[in-house]
Amino acid sequence: MDTSPAPEPPLHADLAQDIEQLRTQFPRTQDLYREVCVLLFFRHGITPTANRLYQLVKKGSMSAPAEALARFWATLRDKSRVRIEHPDLPAELQSATGELAAALWMRAADMAQEQLATAQHEAQLSVADAQTRQRQAEAERDRLRQELTGSAAALDGAQIRITEGEQALAIAVAAASTFQEQVRLAQQGEHHLQQALETARRDFAFELDKLRADGTLAQERLKAAETRALLEIERERQVAARLQKELDAATRKAEQGSTRHRDEVQKLQGQVGNLRQQVGVLEGKLDALRTANTRYIDEAAQARDQRDQLAVSLTHAAAKQKVSTAKRAAKPTAGPRKSK
Repeated sequence: MDTSPAPEPPLHADLAQDIEQLRTQFPRTQDLYREVCVLLFFRHGITPTANRLYQLVKKGSMSAPAEALARFWATLRDKSRVRIEHPDLPAELQSATGELAAALWMRAADMAQEQLATAQHEAQLSVADAQTRQRQAEAERDRLRQELTGSAAALDGAQIRITEGEQALAIAVAAASTFQEQVRLAQQGEHHLQQALETARRDFAFELDKLRADGTLAQERLKAAETRALLEIERERQVAARLQKELDAATRKAEQGSTRHRDEVQKLQGQVGNLRQQVGVLEGKLDALRTANTRYIDEAAQARDQRDQLAVSLTHAAAKQKVSTAKRAAKPTAGPRKSK
């Protein structure tokens, strides 16, 4: 259960001025606390408490306002025992009014005693806490004295370490400058290599596109030549078929008159042989065109393989350039450590 006092009501603006006037009029601590109790209770309508009195006056120990508050409530309780007499009031009402006033004074006195006990408890806690903090402060003081005893030697050692650190820092700054210059040169080399790589890629792409265009054109030409050869072969076959028919007819006629038409038959056979020879030549040309088409296809495949190999070579070259750049950047860092 929480035993802390309830929050104090807000003060009037002119209360501080009234208390300052009472300080000059009542220099004694108990008298001053008593008058502040009267001021709070009768003029401002505020129930005085030990905490509030000490906060306003801030004079003496914590027990001084508690004692003054107890005497204040005792005085009021004694004064409340006076009978209230009035000619117009009945005797029972006068008695009841007196008893009510006495009950109020008794309640106020009980509250004052409770607040006095609370204030005493808080004062004891404050004293114990202050003693604990005092012991902690003394222990901290002893520790600081011990640390201060060895601080001179530590300061000399620190000064030596600072001097050595400044020297090492100067060496590190010089090494860092060299390293930055090497990094800058490496970055420039990498930039030039990247530009060369981009140029090589563009040239290779251009050559590859050119090879593709040439291959496409060759294929188109091959198809056209093959078409023409097929047409010529078909035409020669038709002619050969027609001549064969004529030969067959001549043969039939030769059967009827072989002696008379023998020369014509030989002539026709010679023409048929020539036509067959031309057909063979045309078929050889067709085979040559087919072989050329196969060669063009192989060359296009080789060009694609060369493109893939060149791309792999460019990738390996870029990776080797990055590795050499990292090695050059790592060498200056290892140098100053060895010199140290």
